[in-house]
Amino acid sequence: MAAAAAAAPGALGALQAGRARLVAACCARLGPGWRLPGSLTGPRVGPAMWARGWAPVAGGSAARRGYSSEVKTEDELRVRYLEEENRGIVVLGINRAYAKNSFSKNLVKMLSKAVDALKSDKKVRTIIVRSEVPGIFCAGADLKERVKMNPSEVGPFVSKIRAVINEIANLPVPTIAAIDGLALGGGLELALACDIRVAASSAKMGLVETKLAIIPGGERKEIAAH
Repeated sequence: MAAAAAAAPGALGALQAGRARLVAACCARLGPGWRLPGSLTGPRVGPAMWARGWAPVAGGSAARRGYSSEVKTEDELRVRYLEEENRGIVVLGINRAYAKNSFSKNLVKMLSKAVDALKSDKKVRTIIVRSEVPGIFCAGADLKERVKMNPSEVGPFVSKIRAVINEIANLPVPTIAAIDGLALGGGLELALACDIRVAASSAKMGLVETKLAIIPGGERKEIAAH
């Protein structure tokens, strides 16, 4: 892909080659089996490239990711800053396994806070949005939480989801959605808000709310809670 882009004329070719190198580097840090964009049948990123994203832990043979700090608690959103040659790349990892990574009040609040900090950080070059839960990217809004809300809470909650997705779309640096497994409803909208989408062969995407005659984009999705 990079070779083909380099053959393109002028600045466009340079831009395409740079994008290809960036995506290849990011895929190598996300795990074996990730594919380059442009075709779901494209080349996989091999285990050798994946292994370079790990470093041995001092005093043991176990391996850990080359992040600046290890996550100590099961937060719903993990913000990680890559190091060394990948310095400037930030990974936002959604971590709500028990709720299929669906948007809760707390997750939306944490996403908004993280994006607000990143958009003014001049050291950030690229942001990757991914799941910490195998087989699920994001299942959209947490309807189990929403059904417990008062009617007066639903509208502001939907607006906050829409707002944080728009904030991600308007970030001043390139954003990459690393999609593993299901990306449904608001989860697919989150992926679409990113500049580049890299999908594993297991990825499945859909705007399932259309089966209920609900328009995607947070438009009166409270109907789905009843």
